[in-house]
Amino acid sequence: MSSESSRIPFLSGENFSEWKDKVLLALGCMDLDLAIREDEPPKPTNESSIAVRVAYDRWERSNRLSLMLIKTHISSSIRNSIPSCDKVKDYMKAIEEQFVSSDKALASTLMNRLSGMKHNSSRSVREHIMEMRDIVARLKSLEIEISDSFLVHFILNSLPAEFGPFKISYNTHKEKWSINELLTMCVQEEERLKHENRESAHFATQKVEQGKKGKNDPNLKKRLSIQ
Repeated sequence: MSSESSRIPFLSGENFSEWKDKVLLALGCMDLDLAIREDEPPKPTNESSIAVRVAYDRWERSNRLSLMLIKTHISSSIRNSIPSCDKVKDYMKAIEEQFVSSDKALASTLMNRLSGMKHNSSRSVREHIMEMRDIVARLKSLEIEISDSFLVHFILNSLPAEFGPFKISYNTHKEKWSINELLTMCVQEEERLKHENRESAHFATQKVEQGKKGKNDPNLKKRLSIQ
């Protein structure tokens, strides 16, 4: 039980969807999800059969331990704002109602952030693309799917002007690239551009040095004085 519960993150303000999936998985693996899947059966009486008593005991155990497990994985600041419930099914519903609106707001924030991202020289193109992939993964956890082909165009549109020929090459390419292929090609293009810039800077430095040497050449000064 401790092994499964250790995989559940603490519920905070932005991870409800991930938290819920981990909670349900852990309870299922521990065979404690009965009270979430089924309503409370009638409480047994003195006349109830052994089968009825056993069934109720199983549900009661599932309900009690599930509530304990869930509450220990919620931040105390959030836990105090959730109405107290005796049944785990009702408790999970109360938690979900608390986070439905915040999930919508988070999804909107992530979409705006993704659509406005532009790559610049402050970091590598690999880091830029990986962050965009991370945002898409977070949107997926909020039940907003963005296809790989759509993300490829998002990434290409976020690249600066020096990647212009690279974008043209992709648009004229018959086959579509996967995200991993695009990442590899972008890293290679970035290295090529860096090499070209170094070559250009080196060439410009040589021209300046040659110009300085020419000005200090005594033969040149003599020719100029004759003229």
